Amino acid sequence: MRIRLKNPNAGASIPLAMAKKRSSKTTLLLIFISFIAFCAFVPVFAPLPSLPSHYQHAHHSHPNKVNRKFEIANDMFWKDGKPFRIIGGDLHYFRVHPEYWEDRLLKAKALGLNTIQTYVPWNLHEPTPGNLVFEGIANIESFLNLCHKLDLLVMVRAGPYICAEWDWGGFPSWLYSMNPLPKPRSSDPTFLQLVERWWSNLLPKFVPLLYDNGGPIIMVQIENEFGSYGDDKAYLRHLITLARSHLGHDPILYTTDGGSKENLEKGTIRGDTVFSAVDFTTGDDPWPVFKLQKEFNAPGKSPPLSTEFYTGWLTHWGEKIARTDADFTAAALEEILRKNGSAVLYMAHGGSNFGFYNGANIGGTDEADYKPDLTSYDYDAPIREDGDVDNSKFNAIRRVIARYSSEPLPSIPSNTEKATYGPIHLQRQSSLFDMFDFTNSSNAFESKNPMSMENVGQFFGFLLYVTEYKARSGGRILSIPKVHDRAQVFMSCSSERTGARPAYVGSVERWLNKKLSLPEFQCHSNINLYILVENMGRVNYGPFIFDRKGILSSVYLDGNRVQGWKMFPIPLHNLNEVPNYNPITQATYSAFGEISTSRKRLMNKSENTSKEPAFYSGRFLIDKSSRVKDTFLSFKNWGKGIVFVNDFNLGRYWPLRGPQCNLYVPAPILKQGDNFLVIFELESPDPKLVVHTVDEPNFTCGFNGMNNNIHQL
Repeated sequence: MRIRLKNPNAGASIPLAMAKKRSSKTTLLLIFISFIAFCAFVPVFAPLPSLPSHYQHAHHSHPNKVNRKFEIANDMFWKDGKPFRIIGGDLHYFRVHPEYWEDRLLKAKALGLNTIQTYVPWNLHEPTPGNLVFEGIANIESFLNLCHKLDLLVMVRAGPYICAEWDWGGFPSWLYSMNPLPKPRSSDPTFLQLVERWWSNLLPKFVPLLYDNGGPIIMVQIENEFGSYGDDKAYLRHLITLARSHLGHDPILYTTDGGSKENLEKGTIRGDTVFSAVDFTTGDDPWPVFKLQKEFNAPGKSPPLSTEFYTGWLTHWGEKIARTDADFTAAALEEILRKNGSAVLYMAHGGSNFGFYNGANIGGTDEADYKPDLTSYDYDAPIREDGDVDNSKFNAIRRVIARYSSEPLPSIPSNTEKATYGPIHLQRQSSLFDMFDFTNSSNAFESKNPMSMENVGQFFGFLLYVTEYKARSGGRILSIPKVHDRAQVFMSCSSERTGARPAYVGSVERWLNKKLSLPEFQCHSNINLYILVENMGRVNYGPFIFDRKGILSSVYLDGNRVQGWKMFPIPLHNLNEVPNYNPITQATYSAFGEISTSRKRLMNKSENTSKEPAFYSGRFLIDKSSRVKDTFLSFKNWGKGIVFVNDFNLGRYWPLRGPQCNLYVPAPILKQGDNFLVIFELESPDPKLVVHTVDEPNFTCGFNGMNNNIHQL
């Protein structure tokens, strides 16, 4: 994550760029829920294809070579033989609904940008080994072609590590299921083989889109701010060789590092093989940093470029929403542009962390100081999360860019229209516990000790751990030394019939891990213990980036290790997945529904469902196609959970923690007619079971604080 510094003259805090994370005898339970409950998806975990022992280098020549050239000379960028200044902005295709890509790009042009910079998240495109996805929100080729159509150049940040406040910095979580675990961001041969395989699928897609071949791509970034992480030059050189083998020797490769000598020493390759760019604190004098940048580039090959000019900042759950002053930000940008420097706004448009892909940071030197990011990635950027541009920051930055643009700026598009659809009334469909037959081991993974999420193939969302212990008089003390990230604990008596309700007894949180007092339970046999663990996003930067999920230690009762566990995966589909309605899944759910019917009847006799995870569903009508517009869902009176609209995973809500109260719903996921809302509420539903549609964002909820070390802008 980046370090925040206070500028006494700015009236706002400014970010400093420091870079942004047993075997089992049974099979994974498949859960199918219809549109009135929830939609589940379990991707097939394909085996890793074999990799060549020696990577074969290829030479590429584009058959339709055109007379275009983007290059660096005389400490300037040159486009087709003429000096060129990059005035760019980050806009991530994977944080914007594809049907809104053009809208956001046109607004970026109206801001005055001539270049778009985007990351490429490996985990989005390869959610399971060998399962490559380049469709829908992952259709990067369509995004790049759209940039080209709109006459926007592109800088591609190909990784393999991207940070980006994205789950594990873009690395696919299935790496954790490999034994031994590959060491990311290093010369570990196993890791390099995986990168070679990934890039052999990704980089060839860029070849026809390179500027010299008639496309929009002017530069491709190698790694990301590696100088803030390590100094494995062999790793960087291998990536460069690999990139050249696919892209050829003409395209400009670049690195980005924080603007200090130490970071640049570790993160760059001196000479003219790779262009070394910098980023630094917004508001600092940029020119001493640009002078330092020259030391790490070949003579005449160092045009001043800040590849991350921070227009705002990210926000974690439990913090106040980050805001930066518009005029101060614009003035800092002008300090770069007025001496012919180049800059890329981070972010021009932030977008949303849909699905389970949000990242997290560690606040200091303690791994427990865990800070997951909001669903919103608004970033206080000039183009807001919902695409609005009628704001002071957009106008202030545009005025500055207009003074240095070689062409008149396009007119400003209007804000995206919003609509409200009234209150949405929901019904409680099912308790989470009624969806499992805990007596049937075929539905679970079993082991002596708790297994991590990754080891049972549950890469995102939730995993339910179940065990039992002997009842006795008096309470017990439960301890889970290492849980990632949040556990809710429940108890029930196994001597009662299958309808016994698990009772909530408390939670154990990574950032405030305390021992939990279990109450005395009147039971004549064993007591069932249920621990529901939520993965709230993998760390995307820093020394604690190796961030497995689930229960990662033994569990203790009164200091004694508890053994004999069943793990029940809960497969809720993620952003780039489609619900799987195959007949096997349907048959599994049908049989499962019959098993749980008696339990459901008993459940309905008990109204004590406080703190019990459950699914709720509702629908709302949009009577005319002209009424299908953006909206927001307000969760002000709800607790914590996940929401799906028409099978699209919007992400997490947690108004009790805040600051985000409302979730943005892009119009393209809505439709004329009935629209379906499904909520997996973990704790406390609104007593009225109502979700309100509203027409604006709201970041005033919560402020309970996840810990005592909250960094704010």
